[in-house]
Amino acid sequence: VQLQASGGGLVQPGGSLKLSCKASGFTLDHYAIGWFRQAPGKEREGVSCMTSSGVVLYYADTVKGRFTASRDNAKNTMSLQMNSLKPVDTAVYYCAAGRGLITSNSRNPAAYNYWGQGTLVTVSS
Repeated sequence: VQLQASGGGLVQPGGSLKLSCKASGFTLDHYAIGWFRQAPGKEREGVSCMTSSGVVLYYADTVKGRFTASRDNAKNTMSLQMNSLKPVDTAVYYCAAGRGLITSNSRNPAAYNYWGQGTLVTVSS
């Protein structure tokens, strides 16, 4: 059972990246999906959460209007499209999957059952 992340890298400010995670060993459509990030020296923070039915529970205020989460249950994958990237977006990004998530616990990493290995996004000129 795993989530395999891909898509990180170095991008200039104002640029775009798309992160993806592919689930194996379990069916992603039974799970809510979340994205978290952790910048150097900081705690892990929630970026977004989407329910199993595709309802977005939240985007972090710092990424609203710039990041878009999506899921493709047929391909057992989830994605995070990141546009207008800023240096403050530099972090290791993690995908996660959890069952029974609601708005009140969707930002809590402990509520998630499975995690990707993390992928580094660096925004720098």
